[in-house]
Amino acid sequence: MLYNADIPQKTHLLEDSQSQKVMVFFAHPDDEIAVGGTLLDLRKQGHELVMVYLTKGEAGPTGGLVKQEELGEARSQEMKKVSEVLGAEKLVMFDFPDSGLKDLPLDTFKIVAREMIEKHRPDVVISYDSKVGLYGHPDHRMVSQAMEEVFLEDKNKPGFPVKKLYQVTLSPKQIEIALKIAPGFQRNYPKTGEGLPVPDFSVGTTAYFSTLVRMMEAHATQEEVFRDLLPYREQVPEFIYSRIFDREYFYEVK
Repeated sequence: MLYNADIPQKTHLLEDSQSQKVMVFFAHPDDEIAVGGTLLDLRKQGHELVMVYLTKGEAGPTGGLVKQEELGEARSQEMKKVSEVLGAEKLVMFDFPDSGLKDLPLDTFKIVAREMIEKHRPDVVISYDSKVGLYGHPDHRMVSQAMEEVFLEDKNKPGFPVKKLYQVTLSPKQIEIALKIAPGFQRNYPKTGEGLPVPDFSVGTTAYFSTLVRMMEAHATQEEVFRDLLPYREQVPEFIYSRIFDREYFYEVK
């Protein structure tokens, strides 16, 4: 019910055995959870991870664990724990205003994207999509659009290191079901327009589900957010759930 049979499934995001550097470029700490299984697999395959976040997520829910004014620092510490679970080489967190990126010029984030590419020299970048932002968050769209424009403008220039840009997306059937059972999708997913890009392929992630749960638990303040992303997880045994939500979807920007 969740998957479209015509979308190819790959064992790994990068099938080349040579070690590569992969940079994620997201708006908020915890955005990596949507591709956590793929990131864990990349590390197991020997690739390097660089994690870049434009905000500290200070406008999100607190889970009743900290005061709102303390949330940015709390989420920064949560992200450090998750980056350790992932075995990331670098973690970079900027302090742009959470839920306020739409009020800043897109060029601001394009400058950051170019600076991060120049500094870390990734072979591959992963972001959310630039049209919807996975479920409709404007911060996601701004950050992803900036990276997409930089990639398309610079990919043929001498010395530009990024060979592939992958955007996180969902299968059409996943979107259909999410709109029925996930409050976050129901509130924010656009009612008109093209919607999320159709995936080029998926990556199997069942083997990493237990570690993905640890990553979510490390983001303790965001528990209610994950109920939208992975509904009914707490009610279904893990060995079953890991085989239902057993893959992550990607669209390649070209």
